[in-house]
Parts: sequence; structure tokens; C-alpha cells
Amino acid sequence: MKKIKEVIVVEGKDDTKRIQRAVDADTIETRGSAIPEETLELIKKVAKTRGIIVFTDPDFSGEKIRKAISAEVPNAKHAFITKKQGVPNRSDGSLGVEHASVESIREALSKVYTEDDSASEIISKAELMKYGLMGNPSAKKRRERLGEILRIGYVNGKQLQHRLRMFGISHEEFLNAVEQIDKEESHD
Repeated sequence: MKKIKEVIVVEGKDDTKRIQRAVDADTIETRGSAIPEETLELIKKVAKTRGIIVFTDPDFSGEKIRKAISAEVPNAKHAFITKKQGVPNRSDGSLGVEHASVESIREALSKVYTEDDSASEIISKAELMKYGLMGNPSAKKRRERLGEILRIGYVNGKQLQHRLRMFGISHEEFLNAVEQIDKEESHD
């Protein structure tokens, strides 16, 4: 089983159990989107010594946690699963890391991103509009698919440009993903 050096920040106990079935790793649980101050302090301390990987659910609460941690730990790494990978087998569960397969978790952890606020803008707002990712009736669906392909999670139109820059997505990676979306849509 692969050993992960960094500590993985997850939302709850069930996420920890699932992560530990996939890899040998330590976790910190936020226990929801209102992260207690002492948990945030622990995350900041661990980030300095071992590094952290934020691995939250692909939903609104998960994004809220991700943003709160990023504000405190700018060099945090991020791992993402798609919404499809986080769907529960039962109809009464909520979307989350705890429902992802061991393979999906391993794949996500093999493709982590580190934030880089010094990165320059590569993809312009005009390009996002040109490729139907903003200002278009199907923009939300296209952004969701782009996030899955690039493994950067889902964000709204305003945040997409920031996330692409922050995670250093190259122009070539972006265009390849857009091309894949176009091909998929032409087969629908």
C-alpha cells in the first residue's frame, strides 16, 4: 500500500476510513464546513512540517472547506474526485469521498495540485466564453465536465479562470480538455 507523506485533510470519520483502505496515510478531520479554530491551527502546524493534501467532498460544503484552508495555508495541495465518483450506493447517503472507490482515491492522490498564486494567467476570460464555459446556456455542464477531465473540481464561471491559473493548468491541457468535451457533446 502506497505511503502518503502529507497529512490528508478530510471532512469526517467515514472519509478517513475510506482513505485508509486506499493508501497508508494520516488524516485530519474538519468535522464539517465550520472548521473549529483548534483544527485550523493543527492543519497550519502540520502543513509546515509534513505538508497537507485537502481532499474534500465534491459539493458546496467541500468547496467551502477547501477555500477556508487555502486562505490559511496557501501552499496546500489539493486532490479531487468527481461528483460521479462520490455518489453513494444507497439512495439515503450524501455525495462524498467516503463513497469513492479505492481506485478513484488512489487516482486522485496521484494527481494532486499545489496552488501557485504567482502563476500568470494563461487562459483568458474571452477564451472561456469562446469555448462555451461562461455566458452560454450549457456553460455549467461544460465547466463541470472540464473540472472532471482536468481533476480540479467544479467551480462557477467567476472562479474557473482563477482555479486554472492557481493550479497551473497549461493552455495545451485546457484545449485538450475542451476538445474532449466537444467530441463528447457531438456524440450525444
